[in-house]
Amino acid sequence: MSVNCIDNTQDKPAQLHSMKPNEQHQQGIYLDGESLTIEHLVGVAVDNLPVYLSNCSSVTEKIDKAHQCLQHFVKSGVPIYGVTTNFGGLANQSIDPKDCQQLQKNLIKALKTGAGQRMRVADVRAAMVVRANALMKGASGIRLEVINRLMIFLNAGMTPLVYELGSIGASGDLVPLSYIAGAIIGLDDSYEVEYKGKTIDALTALNILNLAPLILEPKEALSLINGTSVMAGIASNCIYEGELLTRLALYSHAFYIQALSASMDPFNEFTNTLKPHRGQRLAAQHMRELLAGSALIKKGNINVNKIAGQQVFDDLVQDRYSIRCLPQYLSPCIETVQNIVSSLTIEINSATDNPLIDVDNNTFHYTGNFLGLDIAVNMDRLRHTIGLIAKHLDVQIALLVSPEFNRGLPASLVGNQDNLNLGLKGLQLCANSIMPMLTYYGNSISDRFPTHAEQYNQNINSQGMAAAIFTTKSLELFKQYSAICLLFGIQAVEQRCKLEYGSYDARIRLSKPTCDLYELLYQELGLTISAERPLIENDMDQALDSYIAKLVSALESGGNLMLYLKNHGPSLIPTF
Repeated sequence: MSVNCIDNTQDKPAQLHSMKPNEQHQQGIYLDGESLTIEHLVGVAVDNLPVYLSNCSSVTEKIDKAHQCLQHFVKSGVPIYGVTTNFGGLANQSIDPKDCQQLQKNLIKALKTGAGQRMRVADVRAAMVVRANALMKGASGIRLEVINRLMIFLNAGMTPLVYELGSIGASGDLVPLSYIAGAIIGLDDSYEVEYKGKTIDALTALNILNLAPLILEPKEALSLINGTSVMAGIASNCIYEGELLTRLALYSHAFYIQALSASMDPFNEFTNTLKPHRGQRLAAQHMRELLAGSALIKKGNINVNKIAGQQVFDDLVQDRYSIRCLPQYLSPCIETVQNIVSSLTIEINSATDNPLIDVDNNTFHYTGNFLGLDIAVNMDRLRHTIGLIAKHLDVQIALLVSPEFNRGLPASLVGNQDNLNLGLKGLQLCANSIMPMLTYYGNSISDRFPTHAEQYNQNINSQGMAAAIFTTKSLELFKQYSAICLLFGIQAVEQRCKLEYGSYDARIRLSKPTCDLYELLYQELGLTISAERPLIENDMDQALDSYIAKLVSALESGGNLMLYLKNHGPSLIPTF
């Protein structure tokens, strides 16, 4: 298929041969305002896939007509918010048409008030993609060449510097988006971009791209900065990572279930169809798949232990709740992840500025599409879900280290019988320090701290940006916690194999899916699987913080564990 890519040295609209909307071809992702997926968005934001604007005539003609309509409204003297009036609580002040361009400059500069840490590059890139896609809906009155500036910067690897603090999520993300707008148009040299690991000013960036500063026409600054694109971009990156880490939690549970010689019975299709929540059925299905072929689990509905060649009834004929209720517990967690993906997919394909232009009826409408409460609530829910998942894993770890409940494993999973060793006692302490932080992050912010910004104009807000930023921090903690969970899983299954089969090498006893991950984890740790010793045998042999750090690194974007999870089940979202 022939594709004419955008020439990044020319400041002109995209000129492309037609492709299916948003087809992920080797040339990149195409934006048409309707069909952007979270997976494709992350591909551009994180994996640096090229991104272009669709040249479908039905898309480009609508954009051009909306711009022409707006120009006609201005010339006719019709008062239009943010075009021939000032903004917000100052909207009673009229603007002479000859000053409309200057008003757009003033808007961007007045909002250069960001504070705090710089946003992650991947989050800024995601915001740029979402903003461009929103403008491609053809309801904003902006020229295609202005939208194309976002593509040029993205494909050149130039990322505007944006700060985390500044948006209350009411009139969209005004402050953070103003930094993107100021950079791509080259408003002045106070706007900066990150390029090839260095910080350069926006005017230097334009010079490298052989572009001139861009003069915005009426409403174009408002179109660039008035919307939910930053919070939606961050949230999309978060739910993508969150889904992968939820997959990983299922793997951790599969390790624990095998290490505890638990039963398959709680995951039986019969019982889980009698309470057919889709999350419950999917959790049970995935556990059946993850545990298929394991020599360590019990196939029936009564648990027995093999000790010294004899079968001895356990103290309970059924597993404890954290195992037996796993499908029911994870059901709302899985459904929350699915629902967030569905909601965010709508958000990243929406027009979110104000006013919006109806080209079919030659009119415009004042709206509140820029309010980000859907995003805020969804990010609150994601953090809450992460806390619930961590709580569940923490209970399983407590079973693994306790001789009263772990069916014959050593206390604290000590790797040998030397009384000088503490085993994984310190590792559990670290896990216990993180889990309450994750549940604390699960508190909502969307329902708190009302503001009555700029003369009570923004008298209701979403806190969507804050909710998204908090979620990035929650996910970073969850990666640390997940790494620790995996170390417990390795140590426990190896000790179960030694107890029942006389060898620490768990490969031939584990289910195929968990065996594959088991081998990968050893590779990431730079260690060799041994029949003679478990992962952690003697306290003095290693410092466990180095193991945590290696696995966390593998869980970062582009890390081997994240790539493995991306390409293997159990996927919670069919499109991922």
